[in-house]
Order: sequence, then structure tokens, then C-alpha cells
Amino acid sequence: MSDVEDYTGRTGRNETREEQMDRNWAELLQELRVLQTGVQILAGFLLTLPFQQRFEKLDGFQVNLYLTNVGIAALTTAFILLPVSVHRRLFRKRLKETLVSSADSITKIALGGIALLSAGTAALVFDVAAGREGGLTAGGALLGVMVVLLVFVPLHLNKRANDKNHSSPLPDKE
Repeated sequence: MSDVEDYTGRTGRNETREEQMDRNWAELLQELRVLQTGVQILAGFLLTLPFQQRFEKLDGFQVNLYLTNVGIAALTTAFILLPVSVHRRLFRKRLKETLVSSADSITKIALGGIALLSAGTAALVFDVAAGREGGLTAGGALLGVMVVLLVFVPLHLNKRANDKNHSSPLPDKE
């Protein structure tokens, strides 16, 4: 069944508002776990680079790109941890809806950070391995793909679902 509200204001899931918020919170936590793993892998990769012999041969642009990526990784990690901190502050204050809403917004920011981090890391690797033009092309292309995948695909799917829901007639009341 759909989680979309029907004409009576109830969801297709026969759950209370509190149960819905609990489920939404649990789903957000699972999404944050996936994000955290991705950021940890990229950050771990970045943190090993200064210990490689070739690191000393990076030019100024590459060092700045590297440091920018490390900064983005740290900030993205902070955004991924932020909902946990908010939960600790709001715990037992009956503010689950505020928690879920803020965690949703924070998670979207973290997704943006991961897109930037992925593109920046690809740009750095390609810059070192294939030259500046290859690095800028790879980073720009990956950032474009990430924007399409993380912004436009969800918007398109949401629009398509809304169009489908609005085009189907309401069920007859018995």
C-alpha cells in the first residue's frame, strides 16, 4: 500500500502519527548509516595520501583541491552526525516530528556534501593521473551526474508519483 495520504487524511499504513514518525526516524537513520560508510571510505582514502611518496610532487592546485576535499569530508561527517546530536537534545521531549523534519533537511545537505566530495576526489585522482584537463573534466562530469542522480531523478519520480495519484479517481465510499 502507498504511504501517501488519502482523501480522509490517513495514510495507507494504518499507523498513528507517532508510529509514522518513529518509522520515518528509523528510515532516516538507516540512510545516514549508508552515507556515513561512503564518507568514511573517501575520507580514509584522502587521509592516506600525504603518506605516499608522490604526495610531495603535487602542485599548488592539487594540494588545495586535496585540502578542500578533506574539509568537505570533515563537514559532511559533521552533518551526518548532527541528527544524532539533535536526537540527544530532543530525546524524551515529545519533539519527534521536529527531529524527523530537521534530520531530513540535514541529510539532504549531507548528500550534497557527498556529491561534492566524490567529484572533488575524482578530480584530484584524474588530475594526478591524467593531467589538469582530465581532472577538471572528470570532476565536472561526476558532479553533473551526481546532481542529476541526487536532485533531478528524485524530483522526477516525485512528480510522476504525484501525477499518477492525481489522475486516479478516489475510491467510492460504501
